[in-house]
Order: sequence, then structure tokens, then C-alpha cells
Amino acid sequence: MLRGIIIAVLTIGIAGTAFWGYQEHKEKNAILQNAENNYQRAFHDLSYQIDLLHDKIGTSLAMNSRSSLSPALAEVWKITSEAHNDVGQLPLTLVPFNKTEEFLANIGNFTYKAAVRDLDKEPLTDQEYQTLQKLYKESANIQNDLREVQHTVLENNLTWMDVELALASGKENADNTIIDGFQTVEKTVESYSETEFGPGMVSMQKDDDQFKKLKGKTITQKEAVSMAKKWAAPRGKKVETKVTENGKGSHFGFYSISMEDRGTRTESSMDITKKGGYPIWFIASREVKKQNISLNDASNKAIAFLKENRFTNLDLFESAQYDNTGVFTFIGSQDGTRIYPDSIRVKVALDNGDIIGFSAEDYLKSHHSREIPEARMSAKEAKTKVNPNVKIMEEGRSIILNDLNQEVLCHEFTGVLGDDTYRIFINAESGAEEKVQKLENAEPIYEDAV
Repeated sequence: MLRGIIIAVLTIGIAGTAFWGYQEHKEKNAILQNAENNYQRAFHDLSYQIDLLHDKIGTSLAMNSRSSLSPALAEVWKITSEAHNDVGQLPLTLVPFNKTEEFLANIGNFTYKAAVRDLDKEPLTDQEYQTLQKLYKESANIQNDLREVQHTVLENNLTWMDVELALASGKENADNTIIDGFQTVEKTVESYSETEFGPGMVSMQKDDDQFKKLKGKTITQKEAVSMAKKWAAPRGKKVETKVTENGKGSHFGFYSISMEDRGTRTESSMDITKKGGYPIWFIASREVKKQNISLNDASNKAIAFLKENRFTNLDLFESAQYDNTGVFTFIGSQDGTRIYPDSIRVKVALDNGDIIGFSAEDYLKSHHSREIPEARMSAKEAKTKVNPNVKIMEEGRSIILNDLNQEVLCHEFTGVLGDDTYRIFINAESGAEEKVQKLENAEPIYEDAV
């Protein structure tokens, strides 16, 4: 009897294990298939966008009037943006593809600047037409290279998951048709690096020193660990740390530090700049228990925290609560003007007020003392550029980044249209409508803070 019961239990256990293993295998295959489908879609979309890019540049060459040429150039800019997005969705993080991305960015930048100017008063120069002709030929070569890869992928039923596995295992140097194909594209684009985009071109190349505005001495690894411990354990608990320095490919110097507080079972990580010892980002992983402090109290803790860590000239801009955490956005402020590029986000636990999340990368890259220009257009004039159906509730001045990643002075209007609230930025020099943002859950506060 006992033996029979044991056999029955073992049989059920084996069957259960087999069923669980089957389910795991089935779910894993479903995840892999979904990833493969996304990669295939992004790749074929990229090929399609490059085809369109070549055709649209060719069409632009045949146009002359501003009414038709400006929209055509704007369409080229839009296509390069979409192609960028498709490249970002491919598993190519270990395959050098930066020249191709830079080439797409430069085309987009060149066509955008041409599209937004008055081509009747300032038509394309001979040099700019020559540039378009070169881009037309160069995009054709890239188009052909991608078509070769696309043909091989379809003919041989190749999968992108094989590429990702090859990259992850470090075997990307082996014979892999997809990787080899994209390296061919990269070599083709590299030969076009001397293309002249004209004197008005703003380079989209990555800055070799993204944090060049930072001040202060270079800190040691020991000093970085000491700083990190204060973040991870503000109450002085013992923390175990691991630290690594940035790799050779990085554009700036920093330390990456992971920490574990076994007493509170909190794990946290952060990056700190070598120059000046500024925290770039911080995140603490722990359970946030029942709310004990208000969102207003949490905002005061965030403000005090920023002051303590040398972040100045900031206003509390937006505040939101998610479950038992408060998330606060601060933006720069100078001479009554909001500086949106100087932004910082702070996440506060509402059980005890600890800082459990922080991001200051935008602030560290852009913050400096600016000479804010005088507005050529008054706020009253700028208001006439806003949709008349929008009921304006607030107005002010601000500096934002435009589509070319340039800082521009704007008149800012917050208004209501129907049941929705919008933030509208009108260029204070040209009167152009730079950006329109629909406000979601977070409430704008506009409060002096740090």
C-alpha cells in the first residue's frame, strides 16, 4: 500500500515537473518569437525608409519653388528620424554602426535647416544643390547594400536571434551574414564622411566630453565610494560596495558603484563623475511600505537633498505620486527664465522620506551661467501665434532645446483646449511655434525651490 502511494506521488511529481518544463519551454519560445518578429519588422522598415529616403532626395532635386521644395525636404528629415528609430530597435549594440547613424543625422539636420527657412528669399545655394546630388548617389549605394542583406535574409531564412546570440557570446567575428552585411553598410557610409553640408550645418556628432561644463577636481575611486555610501545609507548603516571605472569607449570619466545594505535588504547603484564627483544617477531597490509622509513633505526632502548635493538655481516644476512614492521634476531658473535643459528628477519614498531615485544627466551636461538674450518679439505679439481656441492660463519665458538640439528663447504659454491642458512654446525671435506639449498626470507647480 505504502509503496503504491509513493509510486503514485512520484508519478504525479514527475508529470507535474514535465508539464512545468513544457510550459516554461513554450513561454520561452513565445518570447523569442516575439523578439524575432520585432527585429524582422524593424529591419524591413529600415530598408523601406532608406528606399524612401533615396526617392525623396531625388524628387527634391527636381523642385524649385518653396511651396513644393520645403515640404519635400521636411519629409526627408522625417524619414531620417524614422530610420534612426528602426536602427535603435536592432540587436546591433556590439556592431559598430555609428557612422551610419551619424550620416542619417547629418542628412536630417541639413534638410531640416533648409526646409524651415524662407527659400524664396534665401534659395538653396549651388553648394547645397551639389550636396543634395551627393546624398542622392550615396543613399542609392546604402540602399543597394541593405537590399543585399534583405535578399540574403529572406532567401536563407536567417534569424535576428542568431545575431543577438552571436553578439552575446562574443562570436560575432564568425561567419554571420547579417553582421557582415551591416559592416559593409558601415564601410560604405564611412567613405562619405567628407560630404560637405554647408556652413550652416550644425554637426550631430557626439561630443567627446559630454560633461565638459563640470567644475571641480578629479576624485579618486575611494572618494567616490565614500560619497556613494552616504547616498545608499543615510542613517549610517554598513554597506558593501563594488566599484568599476568607465570603459575605453566612454565619452566621459565616471565610476559605477553597486551597493548592498544587508541590514535593510536594500540594493542600490549609481554613477559618479570623476570630475567634481557629481552623481549622474542613483536608484535604490527596496520595498516601499505604507505611506507616512505627505507629497508636500516629500518635496521638501527632495529640495533639501538637492541643496546638500550642490544642485542650485532650480525650481520645483512638476510633482506626481505613484503608489507610495513621490516623483519630482526640477528645472533650471535664471533671471526669471525657466531653463528646461537643466532638469533633474528625484524619487522619494513616502514611508520614511528616503531618496530612492535620482537622475541629473541632463543638468550636468547643460548647466552653466547663460547670457539670456532680449526677446525680439513681445509676449503680447507671441500670444497671437497661439491657437485662438486655446484659453491661456499662464505665461512666462523659457529656454528649450529645438529639433536641432539648439537652445532657443521662447515665450511659454500654458492653456486649456476642451478638457486638455497644453504647454506651448513660441520662439521669442522668429515667432515660430517651436513645441506643443499635452500635459498628462503630473501637475505643473512653478515654485521657487533651490
